[in-house]
This record gives sequence, structure tokens and C-alpha cells, in this order.
Amino acid sequence: MSTRYGRPLLLLSLVALLALMAAGCSNKSMSVSYEEELQKRDQQIAKLEQEAKQSQQALDQSRRDAAAANRRAKAAEDRPAPAAPANVDGDLLPPDARAGECYARVLVPPVYEDTTEKMLVKEASEIIKVEPAEFEWVEERVVVKEASEKLIVVPATYKTVTERLLVKDESTRMVEVPAVYETQTERILVSPAREYWKKGRGPIEKMNGSTGEIMCLVKEPAVYKDVTKKILKTPATTREEVIPAEYETVTRTVLDQPAYTRTETIPAEYGTVKVRRLVKPAREIRTPVEAEYRTVAKRVMVEPSYMEWRPILCETNIDQTTIMGIQKALKAKGFDPGTIDGIYGKNTRTAVTAFQKSKNLAIGSLTIETVKALGLEL
Repeated sequence: MSTRYGRPLLLLSLVALLALMAAGCSNKSMSVSYEEELQKRDQQIAKLEQEAKQSQQALDQSRRDAAAANRRAKAAEDRPAPAAPANVDGDLLPPDARAGECYARVLVPPVYEDTTEKMLVKEASEIIKVEPAEFEWVEERVVVKEASEKLIVVPATYKTVTERLLVKDESTRMVEVPAVYETQTERILVSPAREYWKKGRGPIEKMNGSTGEIMCLVKEPAVYKDVTKKILKTPATTREEVIPAEYETVTRTVLDQPAYTRTETIPAEYGTVKVRRLVKPAREIRTPVEAEYRTVAKRVMVEPSYMEWRPILCETNIDQTTIMGIQKALKAKGFDPGTIDGIYGKNTRTAVTAFQKSKNLAIGSLTIETVKALGLEL
């Protein structure tokens, strides 16, 4: 984000934050929960503050980039135009080389500056005090039971009736008239009169076989008996006989009036109850609490690291005496180069790099800047 747009965006965010805080002081509907309202407002404020912080950071970064660009432009203006040797690409050589000097691309460390920043410690808030509503008890006549209608079923009525019902129709039949007999008694001969001999008994019985038996001639009269017999007087005949109809008296229950329904109105029922009536509604008392800030110091990079051609010491412009002087200076400043032998070995290179980092100097080679920082004259 450029400087041109950073400041307006920051101001716009702050204006929106103030407008939101002002709007928060207006009365809300009692149906909205206080906690939900505060939470939503806190989220909106935090979002706006985050946007404002990002805008400020972008603005600071734009300022640092602009300052670094200005410094590089000024350094480029101060350096003379490079004279590149023939048949060599100028981009691969140092821009302001001088005869008899050595150059190397070294890493120029980033540039930092100490700044202060106002940090939010406690966000702005509100103390909400709820003044409870006031009520009073009053008597009211209320409907206990609504008026209604009831459907009543009237049952059917019945009556008892007596009826003479025909059971069997009148008919005729042929009746047999039996024959008429009369009884007559007739005397009939069973056995006729007869005479027969019958042994008899007397004062003198037969004494032996030579004497005769007593025989009596008996006369038996005829035997008769009376026989009763039926004699047809009138022969059997038939005649037609009328059979009268048969009736039966029956008693039964019949419908007199069918069932039906009727509607009956039931009046409403009322009662007196005590109810609480609102006299004064609840209200909020809001007391704003200002945000708390703290000023903290921080180190901000104003120019990033970059690679640059710098004059260095090399085999062309250094000797053993110079190396020994560098080793002694490193040791005096607390960086151990190993044996003071005038040889630019591993220990000496390590000590030089550590010294360069401590002084925020370009690293990668033994630059002239490093030698001067050690207090040596070339």
C-alpha cells in the first residue's frame, strides 16, 4: 500500500470506529440480549482496529521503502559512472572500480531503527447498568372459560301397541264320516244234546273180572253261547268341513318420535385475578469506559538487506603485516582470530564475520569498511 492511500484509509477506519461507538450509545430494543449486543460491538471494533493497524503498518512500510529508495538513489548519484573494461558486461563488474583495488559482492545487512508504538492494552467498553422495571398489582376481570355451545342429543321415544295378527287363513278340509255299526247278540249252538254211557258207582261194585261194571246212560243237553257282533248300520262317507282362520294378539314397542339434536348455549365464566401491571419499563444506563494504551519500543527494519559491490582486501592489496594487525585488533575487541600469524585462515575469517555482524557491517569478504571499523589505517 502506498503512502498516497495509506493515510486516507487509516482516517476512514478511525472515523468508522468513532461512528460505531457513537451508534452504540443509542437505545436498543429490550428484546436484544445485552451480551449479544456487546459481543457484536466488540467484534466490530476489533475488526476496525485490526484494519487500522494493518493500514498503519502498510503506511510505515511504505515510508521505509521510500526512505531506502531515496538513500539508494542518493548513493547512486554520488558515485561516478563505472568505466567497464572492453568485452566485459558492465552488470557483472563493480560500478566505480579504481585501479589497484579489489572488489567483491557482499551482503549489506538490513537497516533498523528504534521506534515507539502505541499499543492497545484494554479496548474501549461500556458499563451497562440495568434499572429494573417497576410493577404494581391490580385486579382484573378475566375470562375463566369462554362461552361455548353444547350439542344435546334428545333420544327417541317409543310406545306399546297391541295388534291382532292373522296366524293362519281360513281353509276347508274333507272329513271322513266313519260307518255306523250296531251290536246284535245271537245265540248259537256250541254242541248239540247227546246221550252217552258213563261208568257209575253203586252199592255193589264189581268184585272180579267175571262180574260186570256199573254203566249209566247219561243224557247231555245241547250247549249254546251268546255271540255279540257288529252289524253295519250306515256305511262310511266324507264331508267338507270349514276350518276357521286363526288369529294371535301381539303386543310390541314401536317408534313414537325419532331421536334429534338441539344446541344449548353455555355462557362464559368470569373471575377476578391479581396481575402485575408495568408502571415503569426497565432501562439501560450506559457509562463509556475509554480504551487504555501503552507505548512500547520496537525495532523496525527501514531498509532490507541487499548485495552490493564493495572494496575489499585481497592478495593484491594486503600483506602479512596488515593481516597481523587485523588479528590483533579482532582479539582486542573480543573476537578470537586464533594464532596471530599473519595468515587469513579459517579462525580469522570466522572472527571477522562475527565482528561484522556485531557492527551491522556488510558480510562475505574483508571489506575496507570492516578494517576501518577495527580502527586500522590502510
